[in-house]
This record gives sequence, structure tokens and C-alpha cells, in this order.
Amino acid sequence: MAFELPNLPYAYDALEPHIDAKTMEIHHSKHHQAYTNKLNAAIDGTDMAGKTIKDLCANHNDNSAVRNNGGGFFNHTLFWSVMSPNGGGNPSGDLASAIDSAFGSFDTLKETFN
Repeated sequence: MAFELPNLPYAYDALEPHIDAKTMEIHHSKHHQAYTNKLNAAIDGTDMAGKTIKDLCANHNDNSAVRNNGGGFFNHTLFWSVMSPNGGGNPSGDLASAIDSAFGSFDTLKETFN
């Protein structure tokens, strides 16, 4: 089972003005596709073929081609899933509680981070 470049859940221009369409297109269609292709080449014909990306990253990081390209594939996949044109706002639940406990408020966290 070869890895495939995932479709984005939004258009390349959906994150503007924060991230422009050209940057999104290059990172998706060029960078992420290259990681996908190189990962597939690294595992093709080996006992690693057919394993999940999490298994490859956790258990085969001694293979530099798998570590570098698997990590790039996984990180880009994560990146697309956590970005959203409708995102933002204050965190909730356990994350909000942890932020409040550590910083007093989300605004204080942002001030400290900046």
C-alpha cells in the first residue's frame, strides 16, 4: 500500500491573508508530494511496505530516508488538518484549563508567547 498525497480540506487561497495561495500550493503539490514519493520509494519492496505512517515514524527512525521523508509526510498531513479558514478563537476544555493553570488566561499566554 503506497502513501498518497491527501487532498486539502479547503482551497489553496482559503487561508489568505495569513498564508497566500501560492505558498499553500507549493507546499502541498511540490513539497508534500516529494515527501510522499520519496517515502514510497524508501519502503517499496521492504518489510516496511504496508505499515502505517505512525508505525514507520515510531519504529523505523533508524532508516534516514524513512525518518526524513516519513516525518515530512506526517508533519505536512498534520499541518493541513490543523489549519482552517474557520479556525481561531479561544481554546476550550482541557487545553483551556491547562493554559489558565499555567498562565492565568489565554490572553496572558499570547502576551508571553509574543
